[in-house]
Amino acid sequence: MNPVVGLDISKEESHGQAFLARGKPFRGTFHFEHTRDGLTNLHQVLKDVESVSKQRPLLILEATGHYQSPVVQFLEEHNDIYIVINPLISNRLRKSQLRKVKTDAADAYLFGELYYKEEFEPFKKRGVQLLNLRYLTRQYESLSKMCVQTKLQFQAVLNQVFPAYRGVFGAMYSGISLRFLSEFPTSYSVLKTDKETLKIKEMLSTKRGRSEAWINERVKRLLHAAKQNPFEQTMYASHLINLKVLITLILQYQEHLTELERNINALAEEIEEYDLIQSIPGIGHKIAATILSEIGEIDRFDHPKKLVAFAGIDPSVFASGKFTATRNPITKRGSRQLRYALVLAVQCGLIRCRNTRIKEFYDRKRAEGKPHKVALVACANKLVHWLHAIFLIFNYNT
Repeated sequence: MNPVVGLDISKEESHGQAFLARGKPFRGTFHFEHTRDGLTNLHQVLKDVESVSKQRPLLILEATGHYQSPVVQFLEEHNDIYIVINPLISNRLRKSQLRKVKTDAADAYLFGELYYKEEFEPFKKRGVQLLNLRYLTRQYESLSKMCVQTKLQFQAVLNQVFPAYRGVFGAMYSGISLRFLSEFPTSYSVLKTDKETLKIKEMLSTKRGRSEAWINERVKRLLHAAKQNPFEQTMYASHLINLKVLITLILQYQEHLTELERNINALAEEIEEYDLIQSIPGIGHKIAATILSEIGEIDRFDHPKKLVAFAGIDPSVFASGKFTATRNPITKRGSRQLRYALVLAVQCGLIRCRNTRIKEFYDRKRAEGKPHKVALVACANKLVHWLHAIFLIFNYNT
């Protein structure tokens, strides 16, 4: 026998269907909640299947984001073997059915049947480590986008309050610059304060040691900006309130991003391939961590083209009868984060010709008449082939 249990994961509850072998369902569909008692009921079903089939069943479920976390963690605690499939695969099988049925019980039955039709690799132990890294890198990306949006709002308000403040500090979004602006948000507040107080406030707002000449230069720039500022005192008090709120948010985002980056580096350094990926020019710490976490176990891809398809950078194909499409955009399926990281790695490699092989390939594509973005995607495709080869060689040697 080859027992399997199909699970349809939902929010706070799930449905399951056990099979002893292909075409031999075990009992009917069962239901359990994502509580300790509910998961204990799931464990009892697995024991019943094992008792009848004399073999430990494998579980198959669809990727559902964070909804699957309680179930997966429970399976990890009991050392159960499970498979997580791409929703595109299950959706393809669902559409192949003549009857249009979409229920949790039907999906659980469908996953069990799917196991006997396809070849899947069980989820490996190291996958938990890679998943932790993936959650951190995706959270970093999400917070980065939120921080960028907050900075755009901050700039819009600053243009209506103190536009001449730009250039006072080399990095306007540094901690010292934002804290100083929070205390002196208008030209009036700067001009009514004497120079010595400005110097003291400036020195207290930074933990780094600054020379007296550096402080005097910043105070000089600040006073000049205050005199040149078109708004000595803003008419709208709401702008000052928004400015302080936005400054607080930016500082908090920067603090959280720094903490996330530290954790990402610490977790990624435990994975041996992390340093190996960074040997490719243009791939730094964050890009390497993203690529590593999104690819996961390289054993899932026995050919580089499968990894290319997973990244969604393979060209789509459309032909029907005598018609063949001449414009074939990339599929953009699979991991969006991996696709973005690959293109970013190519762009970094092209800067100052850091990656000479990528630069030569890019120039060749451009000479063939390919647009810039098409050439970038072609380079990303080439980069995937290199990564696949590096991973395979590493796994072979270890």
